[in-house]
Amino acid sequence: MQPFLEKYKKQLAILGGVVAAVFIYLLFLDDSSHSAAIETIDQMTIPAIDEPSTNPETEIENEHKPIMVDVKGAVKYPGVYTLSGDQRIVDAVEAAGGYTDDANPVLINHAQRLQDEMVIYIPKTGEEPAEVMEQMIQASPATGSGSGSTKGKININKAMEAELTQLPGIGPSKAGAIIQHRSEHGNFQVIDDLKKVTGIGDKTFEQLKDLIDVK
Repeated sequence: MQPFLEKYKKQLAILGGVVAAVFIYLLFLDDSSHSAAIETIDQMTIPAIDEPSTNPETEIENEHKPIMVDVKGAVKYPGVYTLSGDQRIVDAVEAAGGYTDDANPVLINHAQRLQDEMVIYIPKTGEEPAEVMEQMIQASPATGSGSGSTKGKININKAMEAELTQLPGIGPSKAGAIIQHRSEHGNFQVIDDLKKVTGIGDKTFEQLKDLIDVK
């Protein structure tokens, strides 16, 4: 055995050095991989969860906030009533005792949500649409300087949603479409341009043509 070691000690020393080098390399590689994994985890960021832009409790509170509406025309008990923001025109009519026998509610959007200071005018049978609109505009708190109404008609180039929704067949969505069209394409030049608005066809326009203006 001794002669064997003496004879091959140089080769064995080299082999031992190679084995030691490989062991140290593998140990270093494992440590580096572990450190890299930890660093990668440390660098990972958990996406922030966006908080709701509005507080549901605040929205509910606003919906139930007391508002005052003025119910006029062909109802049993015309007057000012305190309701809540989540109620509709049908609730205001009911609060005013319902319709009289000569009421003509065909132009009323009963599903429209109530707004504070809103005026609800119920026409009587035989009243012309233009006369009904004039009554509504005169009763509306929006009438006056800066209003979108002129000569008993709604100016579709100036009127905002509250006035536009007084028109027959125009709810909040169509009023919004009118305002959006006007902001994107400019003022209406003639009343017939209203038919370019999405959702307003010939039938709706026939109801509106005597009630609107562009000047």
